[in-house]
Amino acid sequence: MLGSIAEGRTEVSGFLAGEDCLATLAAMRALGVEIDQPSSTRMIINGVGLHGLREASDDLDLGNSGTAMRLMAGLLAGQRFSSTLTGDESLTSRPMGRIIKPLTMMGAAIDSDCDGTPPLQIAGGLQLQGIHYDMPIASAQVKSSVLLAGLYVDGTTSVTEPAVTRDHTERMLGSMGVKLGRDQNQISLAGGQTLRGCRIEVPADLSSAAFIVLAAVLAVNADVLITNVGVNPTRTGVLDILQGMGADIRLENPRLMGEEPVADIRVRSSRLIGGEVDPALVSLAIDEFPVLFVAAAAASGKTVFSGIGELRVKESDRIAAMAEGIRRLGIQVDESPDGAIVHGGRLEGGEVESFHDHRVAMSLAVAATVADGEVLIRGVDNVDTSFPGFSETLAGAGAEIDVLP
Repeated sequence: MLGSIAEGRTEVSGFLAGEDCLATLAAMRALGVEIDQPSSTRMIINGVGLHGLREASDDLDLGNSGTAMRLMAGLLAGQRFSSTLTGDESLTSRPMGRIIKPLTMMGAAIDSDCDGTPPLQIAGGLQLQGIHYDMPIASAQVKSSVLLAGLYVDGTTSVTEPAVTRDHTERMLGSMGVKLGRDQNQISLAGGQTLRGCRIEVPADLSSAAFIVLAAVLAVNADVLITNVGVNPTRTGVLDILQGMGADIRLENPRLMGEEPVADIRVRSSRLIGGEVDPALVSLAIDEFPVLFVAAAAASGKTVFSGIGELRVKESDRIAAMAEGIRRLGIQVDESPDGAIVHGGRLEGGEVESFHDHRVAMSLAVAATVADGEVLIRGVDNVDTSFPGFSETLAGAGAEIDVLP
């Protein structure tokens, strides 16, 4: 997205051809951006500048990607033309009021279904105004949406977040020449700034690595090195939580790839012990809680999760989905509106449902690697959303896993 509205060429290596990324790529092409792909992991984006996007001939289908929809809404709110954002059945049931509110405060006009779900019809030709927005819930997606809209405003836009969230957008804006202000938990930028194309090397994704990390922790006599993983401190909550449970996880060879911290992750088999997870770590591990439910299920004692209500409005209700899944594998789980208590024990075989949620499916697959019997996971069609080749990767690490029609 940023390369598309930059001046000049942006070259990306380490591109992940997951369905979310491919849907975003198709949307930017539909908006008139020329994007070449010399290989499956490289892209060359010929930027059209801040005001060079063109009206798409049809609705922009963002598939299953909530990140793409929320960020695209901010990007398109200040354009001269109108746009409609839609997606699959899961995405069109997810709440978008959290971005509609601040964007409307900036002067945007966005129509949605009566319950605030997509499709989103975004009116063009409106002049946005800078605002200060205090986010009621910590969300990197909302923050990024407002900052992207802020590039098109008169004046300055600032966002205050109630807890630290991932800051990839701010780092990328900075690498493209945008000046941002930072004051504790407040981020601000002035509208009208020019972005400059650059070279970007994308590190391996910690959210995807988390499945292999936990599989190695739970295995017998495992010693696994996962290389070139992004360890941005706004993302490493999953490692902190697992280490707090007793996992032997170490970062080796720390370095920078552009603006992003990177390291190799060394993981060795460990005995996990349950406990109360610090709610302050929630925003640093929000996408990894499905796999943390599995860690809690395999740990000794009980693990208490609180402040994770945001999981109920992801691709599925991830608290309910994971609670049901590990219950079917023999583990007791007590749910609450914004958390759960998982009573660790021995996982059994069984049949579970992923609710077509990629992270739930992959988490239950990790649980299956230490279950006493065979586990059948249904509804795994969306795994390629974020981790193409997941089953092959897990099999390559020693798991017995088959994907059935």
